[in-house]
Amino acid sequence: MRLVFLGPPGAGKGTQSARIQEKYDIPQLSTGDMLRAAVKAGTPTGLKAKAIMEAGGLVPDEVVVGIISDRIDEPDAKNGFILDGFPRTVKQAEALADILLKKKINLDAVVELKVDHNVLIERIERRAAESAAKGEAIRADDNPDAFRKRLEAYREQTAPVSAFYASKGALKAVDGMAAIDDVTAQINRLLES
Repeated sequence: MRLVFLGPPGAGKGTQSARIQEKYDIPQLSTGDMLRAAVKAGTPTGLKAKAIMEAGGLVPDEVVVGIISDRIDEPDAKNGFILDGFPRTVKQAEALADILLKKKINLDAVVELKVDHNVLIERIERRAAESAAKGEAIRADDNPDAFRKRLEAYREQTAPVSAFYASKGALKAVDGMAAIDDVTAQINRLLES
């Protein structure tokens, strides 16, 4: 099972990826984790990424794509993988398509968790207020202003990826506002059909 999970921050991609990972015994591939692992392993791509990160730069697409290409060749990804957080742009989606074509690998599905952005913001605001009321520190990712910026970046850069996959007939939308177990059931039905 080879999957891409799309959806804005807070949509539940990580939660659902963990459940699908367990069911199909496939790895969830996070670009951040892969970058750190490639740097630690000292791979040629990892060394490029390390130099860029140490200089405080953003790792360019070609380096990220190279790391993903290397990672999906590893034995634990032989039977499939879940890409969560990649691709973030149409350019990355096109690069991924090129990699998979060269490797003669097809994606089984691109699953998009559809959510109401206003409800996500309300959830974050409520969680931040509850933490503050308890005298607890507010988690960095629960800062409503920072979260709004992340949502805006998603709308601008990543939302067009949905249209890219829809044009290829690969996009499968799921109601991410449903209860967690219901979202899992929807995803399982899509993958089994």
